[in-house]
Amino acid sequence: MLDVSISYNRYKFLGHEFLTWLWFIMEEDQDRFHHIEKELIFLTIDNRIVLENTRHEAVERIIINGDEADLEEGKLCLRKGGLVTELNFSCKSGNIGFKFNLKGESLTISAIKVSETGTIEQEEDLDGAVLEKIFLCEKVVHLIETLYFQFVKLRLSPSWHKTIVPLVKKWISV
Repeated sequence: MLDVSISYNRYKFLGHEFLTWLWFIMEEDQDRFHHIEKELIFLTIDNRIVLENTRHEAVERIIINGDEADLEEGKLCLRKGGLVTELNFSCKSGNIGFKFNLKGESLTISAIKVSETGTIEQEEDLDGAVLEKIFLCEKVVHLIETLYFQFVKLRLSPSWHKTIVPLVKKWISV
């Protein structure tokens, strides 16, 4: 049995590939999300993307911030062999909007912001408001689990190298 730290370091690239694949799907095939998660209306990069290229001795790290940021520098990093290591997402599922960060190596979700919920008028409403926020945060976790499951299924299939990798390479080179 492998030590946890060895397994972590050996397979953390999967999370980076997952985020890179998500960026590709967001730009090239947004409808795929609707087939994976029925309630998902949209999933986009919000205002931050982090990429790393570890192909050389020194790690090249690119951080792109801003609401209207140009992602061409990110694609250049991908062309050089880099991968996405962190994304800030904006999404809408049903009538609820979410914003959150996702780190690739550990699939850690952070900085979750959800649409406004009902106001707390009395102290008795506090429990309900907390439970509602927990429910909404669980929706984000469920979304990431569902998308990651689909990614792993695709990543292990023969079509990954035959179809998906060439499409991603074509997307990067444009």
